[in-house]
Amino acid sequence: MIELAASEPNSPLLPVWPEVGIGLICFGIIFFAFYKKLLPNINKTLDERRESIEGGIEKAESIQAEARQTLDSYKELLAEARHEAARLRQEAQEQGASLIAEMRAEGQRQREEIIAAGHTQIAADRRQATEQLRQDVGQLAIELAGRLVGESLEDHARQSRTIDRFLDELEEQADGPVPSRTEAGR
Repeated sequence: MIELAASEPNSPLLPVWPEVGIGLICFGIIFFAFYKKLLPNINKTLDERRESIEGGIEKAESIQAEARQTLDSYKELLAEARHEAARLRQEAQEQGASLIAEMRAEGQRQREEIIAAGHTQIAADRRQATEQLRQDVGQLAIELAGRLVGESLEDHARQSRTIDRFLDELEEQADGPVPSRTEAGR
């Protein structure tokens, strides 16, 4: 039986040595081509990608640091702007309060002027009314006295004296105690 195995030249389990040799030579050529040509290109591409990624990370980190710095400066500017706005608002409130106080003082002064002018006008009107009333009362008193006395009191000097005396008596009665009805009847 052993002889049978040796006599059979092609066994599916035993390799054919010339094919194995040719396969090894082809594998060596392909391995050499990959090692010399393809592997350096692959390594070069991987290195470029790694450098690109590392450069991108470094660039992103630098951009992020710059963004933080810019954000901090903007926050500082915003805080300064808010502080300035608060200061301006306070100044405006103070100016508004002083303006209101000035306007109130001016309004008070104008009110006092108007009141003083009104009092002056009232006093002038009172004097004019008193003078007109004196003339009218005097004229009526002269007419009445003339009728009572029975003579004409047309003389101007006499009229003035009579009017003045009558009005002085009226003023004395107005200034003094008011007579009761019983005293007035006596």
